[in-house]
Amino acid sequence: MTRPTQARRAAEQRGRGAEATAAWMLRLKGYRILARGLRTPVGEVDLIARRGRVLALIEVKTRATRDQAAMAITPRQRQRIARAGQVFLARRPDLATLNLRFDAVLLAPGQWPQHITDAWRPDADERLSV
Repeated sequence: MTRPTQARRAAEQRGRGAEATAAWMLRLKGYRILARGLRTPVGEVDLIARRGRVLALIEVKTRATRDQAAMAITPRQRQRIARAGQVFLARRPDLATLNLRFDAVLLAPGQWPQHITDAWRPDADERLSV
């Protein structure tokens, strides 16, 4: 096995662990996880969760600091998440009447996960603020 392959697998494993931590935290906050690691031809969403009338598409990032995690969610990535969310809603028309929101969960070593509600709007180009 080559080094890049090992590094990639390690990164994927860290990502899955971060998603599991984020899902656990969201459940404690009253969210129901509807999907994890949703892959579509147009993009991927780490978590899709519902609480009441809100359907949250959630990007999970882990970096050395929360600021670095926030900066890692690029405008292009946010657009891909929005497009993947549209695919999900087309598959689940029963959820189409819910209020759609884009959230982020930021993780950094030695710190509690930070859940940012309404972290961005798909039509905006500004950076995520922590």
